[in-house]
Amino acid sequence: MIYLITGGERSGKSSYAQKLALELSNAPIYVATARKWDADFQNRIDRHQLERDERWNNIEKEKYLSEIDFTGKVALIDCVTLWLTNFFIDTKNDVALSLEEAKNEFNKIAKQNGTLIIVTNEIGMGVHAETHIGRKFTELQGWMNQFLASNADEVVLMISGIPVKIKG
Repeated sequence: MIYLITGGERSGKSSYAQKLALELSNAPIYVATARKWDADFQNRIDRHQLERDERWNNIEKEKYLSEIDFTGKVALIDCVTLWLTNFFIDTKNDVALSLEEAKNEFNKIAKQNGTLIIVTNEIGMGVHAETHIGRKFTELQGWMNQFLASNADEVVLMISGIPVKIKG
């Protein structure tokens, strides 16, 4: 089963996804995809970690999610935007290559017999990116979101903390 939880920044995606994971398992996996870019970002990571108690098995994995065994488990992957950023930076902003690599990783984990709850952002619904690179990343995010949504069993759009089921 694959759940995709999407929405804008601070829309309640992560809280909803964590609640869902705990409804489905007493010991879910939390996969954090963020790189620790600076002290401010480390503070954000620390805050998120404090939101999870001892029931969670926390794994930090920047890119190669297929190295994790999801078989028979419930896993929350948070989030696609930060995960895609890692591909985008490492490919020197190559949208096509980033998309190909991310899709390949997703396809590998989707074949495992586990429950995936994937959090992503609808960055294309916000302010138009100011830079060329920002616009390229917005395209990458939009195409990956479409791919994930087409493969998900259930898609939920979070709006102001309210879940709106749009698929499944």
